[in-house]
Amino acid sequence: MPIDLALVLDLLGCSFFAVSGSLLAVRKGFDLVGSVLLGSLVGLGGGVLRDLILNAGPPAAFSNPIYLAAPLLAAAVVYLLAGRVERVSRLVLPFDAGGLALFCITGTLKALDAGMNPAAAILLGVTTAVGGGILRDVTANRVPHVFDPKDLYAIPALLGAAMAAGLWYLGWLNLVTGSIAAAMVFSLRMLTLRFHWHAPLAARSWAIPRFRRG
Repeated sequence: MPIDLALVLDLLGCSFFAVSGSLLAVRKGFDLVGSVLLGSLVGLGGGVLRDLILNAGPPAAFSNPIYLAAPLLAAAVVYLLAGRVERVSRLVLPFDAGGLALFCITGTLKALDAGMNPAAAILLGVTTAVGGGILRDVTANRVPHVFDPKDLYAIPALLGAAMAAGLWYLGWLNLVTGSIAAAMVFSLRMLTLRFHWHAPLAARSWAIPRFRRG
């Protein structure tokens, strides 16, 4: 049987993001219901937003029950296996990076398959990748990673979406090349966390005091 690349990567992305949401729920002291809901927000939110923008009928998260398994399983696994809070805090970011890497690929692929031009497809890929994380972080009452001046979040997703679009147009996008592209995005995201890379501020440092006056 032919492999549905978008579905496979989508489900993997949902799972990674859902685990990151459930781990954050543990860190914040939420109950099991809160863990499922937070995992659902981050695991399904970006895909729902993508499908609504594509206007291709009901979002996949509501039309295909298999998507609901990801947050439920994530909450169960975290409930049974999560250790100390300090260890949990270190695990949130790698799982979030995995979801980011996979969703920027699937969002771009679905947009291209729907007939979007490359620029729009890349933009939708980034939106898919960061959308769920924004919902998770706002719900958990913390600044979303995409707005953190000491972090790079959207840029790795942008590069991954661009790679996916390029591979698609060349006819080289398959499970292997898509996974390699996702692995490169994941590695870049982890490197930004390890070496504290960040983008320039919205204004040069010498100009910021002027904006703060008044």
